Amino acid sequence: MKTPYWFMHKTILAFLLTPIAGVYYFISRMVYRIRARRAYVPRRAVICIGNILAGGVGKTPIVRMIAKYMKAPVVMRGYKSGKNTSNIGDEALMLARDGLAVHTGHRKSNVMLLDRQSDDTPIVMDDGFQNPGVKKTISILVFDENIGIGNGFLIPAGPLRETPRAIRRADAIIIIRGARNKMLRVKIPENIPIFYAENQTVSPYDACEKLFAFAGIGYPRKFFSVLSNVVGTRVFADHYQYTESDIEKLINDAARHSAKLITTEKDWVRLPKKYQRQIKFAELNTTIDSAFFEWLKGKVNGYSNKKN
Repeated sequence: MKTPYWFMHKTILAFLLTPIAGVYYFISRMVYRIRARRAYVPRRAVICIGNILAGGVGKTPIVRMIAKYMKAPVVMRGYKSGKNTSNIGDEALMLARDGLAVHTGHRKSNVMLLDRQSDDTPIVMDDGFQNPGVKKTISILVFDENIGIGNGFLIPAGPLRETPRAIRRADAIIIIRGARNKMLRVKIPENIPIFYAENQTVSPYDACEKLFAFAGIGYPRKFFSVLSNVVGTRVFADHYQYTESDIEKLINDAARHSAKLITTEKDWVRLPKKYQRQIKFAELNTTIDSAFFEWLKGKVNGYSNKKN
């Protein structure tokens, strides 16, 4: 679905939905506690990269960098798989295109399978902070300064999967820098280290080229805002599976504006293959503080020494 407008604003509808959000939160916490009793304790270190918002914070590039640095396999759900993404999902296909070993499906089963191998490298778990089925060695939460915690309400009144108090379960925080600095609304315990990341969106076109941008991600306006000379946009649902009809309409829309079509990499992998040569994506380059990798290496080494 498309990210609702009220997720970022305290509207009347958001307030009306807060009772439902309370029920949702109560049930989710009960389920969490029950499942946590049967948590699998892996032999290998598990590095969980998660968030407390319902998607859209830019977590996938962070997962990619950490998995590359640790030379680690990635375990993920493979959300919204389809024929355009080799039935493994857009995020999984993006990571696999970079040469990473990606295991999609039931995360606990995949961790157990990897745990039987003789390999001792860590396992990176994508988006498992709310999944108690596997005991994590290290939990890292990702935030975007431009989004913060949205309107601060729980689903469906807002974007939060759980309250900001959940931050206390994290071992570290990575904040993607932005212009709005909405993170001031979130209180992070002093004992949890904070590291910063920066995104740079690189367009394949010259700055003078007119662009018609489209995206089916959590917060598409964030993508549109970093492009230059955008003369038209179109928003699709998050993880939308594009059809040939959709693309033909987009091509016509761009032609009416004498513009080039552009999208995100996550959307590009969901395009029908016949259009991937015709449509380009803006590359997202992410850098994380070097101090983070020193911290991460120390935590993983500390776990290995403790285990031995």
